Amino acid sequence: MIQTVFPRDPVARALTFSTMAFAASTGVFYTVSVLYFTRVIGLSAGTVGLGLGIAGGAGVVGSFLAGRWSDRLGAHRVQVWGLVVQAVALAAYSFTADAVSFTLVAVAASAGRGVQGTARQALLARWFTGPERVEVRARLRVVTNVLIGLGTLAAAVALLLDTATAYRTAMVATAVLLLGAVVPLLRLPRRVPELAARMLEDAPASAGPGDDGGAEGAPHPLRDRTYVASVVLNAVMAMQFGVMTVGVPLWVATTDAPTAVVSALLVVNTVLVALLQVRASRGTHDVRAAGRAVRRGGVLLAAACVLYAAAGHGSLAAATALLVLAAAAHSLGEVLSEAGGWGMAFELADPRRAGAYQGLSQTGYALAAMAAPVVVTALPVRFGTPGWLALGAVFAVAGAAAAEVARRAAGARAGAEAVRAGS
Repeated sequence: MIQTVFPRDPVARALTFSTMAFAASTGVFYTVSVLYFTRVIGLSAGTVGLGLGIAGGAGVVGSFLAGRWSDRLGAHRVQVWGLVVQAVALAAYSFTADAVSFTLVAVAASAGRGVQGTARQALLARWFTGPERVEVRARLRVVTNVLIGLGTLAAAVALLLDTATAYRTAMVATAVLLLGAVVPLLRLPRRVPELAARMLEDAPASAGPGDDGGAEGAPHPLRDRTYVASVVLNAVMAMQFGVMTVGVPLWVATTDAPTAVVSALLVVNTVLVALLQVRASRGTHDVRAAGRAVRRGGVLLAAACVLYAAAGHGSLAAATALLVLAAAAHSLGEVLSEAGGWGMAFELADPRRAGAYQGLSQTGYALAAMAAPVVVTALPVRFGTPGWLALGAVFAVAGAAAAEVARRAAGARAGAEAVRAGS
């Protein structure tokens, strides 16, 4: 745990401290934002949903473009810019008074979030190598989960006070915390003089039309069929986040279990991710192992869907027990699928276009975040048990397909290396 909070590597340490502030800001925002938008600004729930949906599209675009910018300008700089834009946008929420201004601010905030997310992945891809790269990513995930939880607890004060001033203060706090996330990154180039050169390693000084900033001869990630397949399949797996945040709360309300169990399920998820994410990531720097992790994650997520469905047919005690078991299986599937997804995203990418490849990977996650609420409400929430079984099958098939993509990629790589060795 000490290595997770205070890593020895200066880049990992700066990213960790930045992630702490970012995650705490996110926890506060998730807790109070909807109430602030509806009760303080006075927007309808439909308007908020539409505005955030439009903003989600901006996040997808920001995630993709940030890959090109990271290759051309340096991922560490792009991450700072993304955080600053998002922080300014969060502060601007305090001045929004209608649907138009709300939507514009939400677009800026979502775009900034997408940009900084891709830049962080590109920074990890260029600075770290092998098992260290996935391990650092896993440790950042643990920090993110824990600090989001702490931010949520801190925001409970605003919920208890339930006043416009309290909600407005909490929203301002999200912007201040996010600016705090910028500080460790601003100081990083002075502490690590070789950072800037590493971020631009193999990247050309300029890029012409149609060139996304990669080194000459490197494939465009959209033309890399193996990588595109990996992104699509892991994006399908990433829809499991929507199951936990959207599907489960809505489903619990239809069972005999008390609605308060939703909080317990989120605690189960947070604890298991914190305890197991780093361990699950070990070995996933190997492409085959990463694919196997995604496949196992798919099986566990499918099992979780079956348990969620069964909870809809039991008594209070049975439903509660089944939901807890489902949350445990879901959490194990989450840590395995995420670890494998990171390994595939890093190891299947051409290092000469690290930013562009990670930009495509993050775009997949952004699209998954947009699609998940629609898929979850269209399948399990609407159709019940058949919907849960269908969703479970989707996870199982996507996981198996990802493992096959990884197996073939590893075989092709081994064959290419053998040919080079023979020549």
